[in-house]
Amino acid sequence: MRGKLVVGNWKMNGGLRQNDALLGELRAQWAAPGERELAVCVPYPYLGQAQAALSGSAIAWGAQDISEYAAGAHTGEVSAAMVAEFGCRFTLVGHSERRALCGETDAVVADKAVAALGAGLTAIVCVGETLAERDAGATSAVVLRQFDAVAARLGTRIGAVVIAYEPVWAIGSGRTASPGQAQAVHALLRERLGGIDGAAAVPLLYGGSVKADNAKALFACPDIDGALVGGASLKAEEFLAIARA
Repeated sequence: MRGKLVVGNWKMNGGLRQNDALLGELRAQWAAPGERELAVCVPYPYLGQAQAALSGSAIAWGAQDISEYAAGAHTGEVSAAMVAEFGCRFTLVGHSERRALCGETDAVVADKAVAALGAGLTAIVCVGETLAERDAGATSAVVLRQFDAVAARLGTRIGAVVIAYEPVWAIGSGRTASPGQAQAVHALLRERLGGIDGAAAVPLLYGGSVKADNAKALFACPDIDGALVGGASLKAEEFLAIARA
């Protein structure tokens, strides 16, 4: 049975004082009802703080990225093993902002997914199209190309990841894919996963301006198992409302 998962991506936001307040409020108010899970992916400097604040709670934590390399002369990079030492359960890989701003290719994203699994982390693999690609009718081709690059590297281990569909045109824009648009892409991914042994139950998340007022409609779609939440995850009340939707 597929579980439900809501993950907060703080992006490059936070500070020690406000993090304490946010994490404390989340811990106090979240008791993992039913099959739903909650997690936050925080900037590297705050992984220790997240570990201290959330250990023993029903909330998991993770990183926003990892290096594809295990160690060596890669100044500024952080390996999957380093992240795992902070008790992380998750790491994002292939977020659209890293693809666009840092030039990450499908091959690099696939390598990062391999590195994550090798360190015992669950990779949340992000896929999604730009507005130009959607307008050109290329949504399916782009999303499947990105997914297939990871699936080809992982093989049956693809069953150990989470997939997040995040249309680039909806991220931080206030513009959300309609439930029908989101479901169509999730159904496409679900069909692809169904052809891989052990992958039918991979959770599929939607990301892109998810808020409390649109979460319920998105989560009602049969192939949407949760959300990757950006700005709304920085407000405890809003984030918890999404998780409970």
